[in-house]
Amino acid sequence: MEIKVTEVSRCLDKKMMIMGFEIPDLLFIFLTMSILNFLFGSTSLKLLFVWLPSFGLALSIRLLKRGKPDNYLVHWLRFQIKPGILKAFPEPSLNNPPPRTRKTK
Repeated sequence: MEIKVTEVSRCLDKKMMIMGFEIPDLLFIFLTMSILNFLFGSTSLKLLFVWLPSFGLALSIRLLKRGKPDNYLVHWLRFQIKPGILKAFPEPSLNNPPPRTRKTK
């Protein structure tokens, strides 16, 4: 009776990429392409209004993300959506003045 052996990748933490793009980047590119195709797909200038902006977006994402960490666009978008002031500690719930020392006469 033999033991069944299955080969496993050594690097399980490797990010999933297709054609050098991360999955959220590809979703954004294809979402843009599908919206442009919905708007301008029936025109005779489909190449100009659908394909060129999509390839331009893909090229700009490739060039702007060079040297950036994983999921850079997702984290950047979350940062832009959050409120303008980020604080390390929440505001105090009670507005009590600080304790004072008593003056002796």
